[in-house]
Amino acid sequence: MEGGGSGAYGAAKAGGAFDLLRFVQQPQVLARIVSAIFALIVFACLVGDGYINASEDPKLFCVFNHNEDACRYGIGIGVLAFLACIFFFMVDVYFPQISNATDRKYLVLADLGFSGLWTFLWFIGFCFLTNQWSWTRAEHVYIVADSARAAITFSFFSIFSWGLLLTFAYKRYKMGVEDFAQSYVDPTPEVSTPYSSYPNISHDSYQQPPFTHTAEAPEGYQPPPVY
Repeated sequence: MEGGGSGAYGAAKAGGAFDLLRFVQQPQVLARIVSAIFALIVFACLVGDGYINASEDPKLFCVFNHNEDACRYGIGIGVLAFLACIFFFMVDVYFPQISNATDRKYLVLADLGFSGLWTFLWFIGFCFLTNQWSWTRAEHVYIVADSARAAITFSFFSIFSWGLLLTFAYKRYKMGVEDFAQSYVDPTPEVSTPYSSYPNISHDSYQQPPFTHTAEAPEGYQPPPVY
């Protein structure tokens, strides 16, 4: 399983021709593209319209209740999610060309762990932004209110898109474990058979030579000793 990893972890055999149409139609690839678009919308809204200033004060402040952490959090997870989508998209492209099953396993585990973490972080981000928006005074942010609502909305959508990526990564990992279990061979050596006797010789077929009867003394008779 170490070196042969062809067809392991839900991918085609290593060395096959790349089919772009078939690749794009894969569920995890579609979910990754959608997740990248959602992340791009979130951090673009926060970078472009997340900071405003009052007419009498040139200092910029975050539209979410003047809480700088809300804007930084949304921008941070959005940028990292977008970069991660690009990275794992490239992994999906080259994944069938990887022949080593161990390398495939580590890449699938990385996808599984990152997708699970970012599903949780998007949930936290949605709750955080929604909470801060509920405390924001409408007269302070009426110009950029639509961008703020868009950031909240696509943060909510990102929870489900990354949840799908988590599900697909878990299925690929499970397929790899099952393939390993089916192809595993117990290395225990076979029990050695005992040495066979000399060919064509049987202990049961042994017979005494003819005319070699042993003389038996009469019962109860003892010959006298010779001096």
